[in-house]
Amino acid sequence: MYDRFYIMHMQDRPLYFSNITHHASVTQCLGSITGGVWYLGLAKPSVLDSKERKEEDCNNDILQSPCGHFYVPPAVDEVRIFRISGPKFVKLEKGTWHAGPLFKGDSMDFYNLELNNTNVVDHTKHDFKEQNGVVFLVEE
Repeated sequence: MYDRFYIMHMQDRPLYFSNITHHASVTQCLGSITGGVWYLGLAKPSVLDSKERKEEDCNNDILQSPCGHFYVPPAVDEVRIFRISGPKFVKLEKGTWHAGPLFKGDSMDFYNLELNNTNVVDHTKHDFKEQNGVVFLVEE
């Protein structure tokens, strides 16, 4: 596996989301190239190691990702939306649930640092609309 630092040209990313994603094995870094305003929905990591899994065996919320690891889905009330502006680079720790980047306007360019195959081998998604009947809306 190799790290890759690349530019993502994002289009049509309106200020709402219902899907949130995590990468259990890697960190990820994002930043706006122009320093414009953008938003990122976040929830704390919920990946379980084998010891935690044994302690939580009675918890029916434990799921296994298609990638192989075990996790607890993020709770609706634990999601926070952050407004980011200026020349900032955001580091997402392993397992951090994230949605975005979201922004006004037609398109924005972002720096992204991750493994070259992160979205193929380490991508777990939770659909709040399907599972919880919730869509998150950014209000400015």
